[in-house]
Formats: sequence, structure tokens, C-alpha cells
Amino acid sequence: MTTSPQFDKFKKYFSHKKPSIQEIVREPTAGGIVFRRNSDEAVEILLIQDAKDRWTIPKGHIEEGETAQQTAKREIGEEAGLTDTDVLGWLGKIHFRYRRVDKLVLMTTQIYLVRAMGDTNAIQKEEWMNGIQWFKFHDALDVIEYEDIGKLMLLAMKRIRQENL
Repeated sequence: MTTSPQFDKFKKYFSHKKPSIQEIVREPTAGGIVFRRNSDEAVEILLIQDAKDRWTIPKGHIEEGETAQQTAKREIGEEAGLTDTDVLGWLGKIHFRYRRVDKLVLMTTQIYLVRAMGDTNAIQKEEWMNGIQWFKFHDALDVIEYEDIGKLMLLAMKRIRQENL
């Protein structure tokens, strides 16, 4: 059976077949659960809102020659404008999988507990972000989009309380 050229022209609009996965790409990233204590000594968590309006933590790709901890500190500086920070320790790692056209991206993010010091109100968002904000701990848990990050936030809060940080 032959199809008309006009039918072929229309067919491309109705074909929903994604290209098959040709490659698996591993992307190591690092970030931090950044906290401060407000004037009432309550713990607040810094979250950024990505271009898709999802609230998450500052994180980014580990560059060559960098440790995961150095990356977390650098990304917090770049994404939030906070350069006076203290990395207090590793909290864990989370895994994301997503598709980028014909690639399957396996992202592993090392997460650190980071205390913001100095002028913590001087946060600045990058162009691509929709927002950046300090949240009371329970509000941060409510808005965080990723369950794995939420679990590490609970772990972070436990450590903050136990060690009186």
C-alpha cells in the first residue's frame, strides 16, 4: 500500500514515538541542605525554585578536579549568592533518572549539611530560577518536590538538634 505525500506530511504530527535510548550518561552532582537560625533561633532552610516551579536545594555538576564537598560549597555560592558557609558533614546521596532525547541520564547527588553564616538575607537568585527563599523547617518540608531530599532534610534536622548546631 502506498500513501500519498499529503498523508506522510500529516503523519509526522501524530507520531509520538520517542527516539530509542542510545546512550546512558552518568552525571555526578553535589549540593547542600543550607540552614540558618532566625532571630527566634528557629531553623530555616534555603530552597530554590527551578524553571519548572519545583522547590529544591542548591546543587550542580561536579567539575573536574573538584571534590563533591567543594562542588556543594561552590554551587551554593553561585546559585544563592551565599559564600560564607560552613560544610558540617555529608548527609547522603540521592539518585535521579531522566531522559534527555536519546540518552538516559543517571544523576547521583551527594548532599551535605551546610550552615549559612554572615548576612544570610543577602541571597540572590540566578537568572534561570523562579525563586529563592528561606523557609521555616516544616514549611520547607511541605514545599520540597523530591521525597528523597525531604528524607535527608529530616536527617539534617535531627543532626542540627542532636548537636545543637
